[in-house]
Formats: sequence, C-alpha cells, structure tokens
Amino acid sequence: MRLWITGAQGQVGWELQRSLASLGQITATARSDVDLADPAAVAAAFARIAPDVVLNAAADTAVDRAESDPDTAYALNARLPEQLAALCAAADALLVHWSTDYVFDGAASRPYREDDATAPA
Repeated sequence: MRLWITGAQGQVGWELQRSLASLGQITATARSDVDLADPAAVAAAFARIAPDVVLNAAADTAVDRAESDPDTAYALNARLPEQLAALCAAADALLVHWSTDYVFDGAASRPYREDDATAPA
C-alpha cells in the first residue's frame, strides 16, 4: 500500500509517519517538498506518488496569520482538502483528513461531518 502523508513536519504528520510505518510505502512531504497551496504542484505530486491512501495532516493553523493572510489559509485549509478529495475519488484512493481543535473541540462521540457546528477550543 502506498501512503502519502502531507504536513510531514507538523506534529500530526510526524506521528503518522512513526505509527503507520508498518502499513506500507510512506511518502511524507513537507511544505519545502510540495507547495500545497499550488494546485498544479499538488496534482503533480499526486500523480508521481500514486497513493492508495492520502493522509492530509497539512493545514495553516496560525490563527493570527490567517487573519492577515486569508488567501494562504483558504488555500491550505479549504482548497487543498477539496482538491485531494477530487484526486482521490478519480483514482479510487482513500482520503483521511485531520482537523484541529481550532475547528471542533473533540467532544463528539462520532466522526465530525462538514456540516457540523464548529466549536473551537
């Protein structure tokens, strides 16, 4: 199984690499490897890696910077997951996307859905 982990240098991405190493071939990319705000770069990386599973741990979580640079925050937190979902659907691959407590507080007893009410911690 080929796994692509985005956000490789973040806390979640780092732990995913460590904990999922036995599941297959892992390609873990950081911002310095693939510009995830650039749809062409994302598509090229997806084509090159040809993942069976994408584990998206990349995000712009700097809240103050997101207010001063909303374009980057939107590119990473909205457009990137949307593009990864489309690429995975077309390739019959699985997408697993993480959120943070900046969106949901983690108190739900089931996985969150896109239309759930937000509750930042």
